[in-house]
Amino acid sequence: MDEGYIKFRANWHRQAAWPASTIAGLNLWRDRLYGLGLLGAYPNGIGFGNISQRWNAEGQFIISGSTTGNYAVLGPEHYTLVTEVELDNNLLHCTGPIIASSESMSHAAVYLECPWVNAVFHVHHQKMWEKLLHKVPTTAVGVTYGTPEMAYSIMQLLQETDLPERRIFVMEGHPEGIFSFGRNLDEAGEVLIRMTNFSNDE
Repeated sequence: MDEGYIKFRANWHRQAAWPASTIAGLNLWRDRLYGLGLLGAYPNGIGFGNISQRWNAEGQFIISGSTTGNYAVLGPEHYTLVTEVELDNNLLHCTGPIIASSESMSHAAVYLECPWVNAVFHVHHQKMWEKLLHKVPTTAVGVTYGTPEMAYSIMQLLQETDLPERRIFVMEGHPEGIFSFGRNLDEAGEVLIRMTNFSNDE
């Protein structure tokens, strides 16, 4: 399974964990999404899903770290700060106690393209993915997760479709993969909750 592997080059500066208050709101939503099965780990131990929050106007953001889907509860030691993303060089800079999630470039694409976005969630849900495929903005089937190509594909959707209004998209080349975003954590999360309820209605 092509899941959970970091495909970017990382310049990771190890640093102590952030204060718990820094990630309190983010962690509340992470707990909720984990409880719904939208974040977690497959039977083979590979984790899925990640969650982030903007740090500043320059596009830096705090994100759950790599392989954290295996944990039911996260602490400050499971989050890191992405300080810069060089898409053309497939290079990501991060600072914290853990290396950034494999999907960090996709999160960065949303923050860089949409200054008003302050939260980005990436989840997995097979039924929702199937229902939303090509019914909401969808990245191309040949574009793989965690790559500069995916980041550019997301930016193109944000520029050329109604994605900024819908605030949710799916990745055709990444089965089960769904992203939502919003002006704040609640807005990003509520988009997913509505779609989860819609998918479970049948």
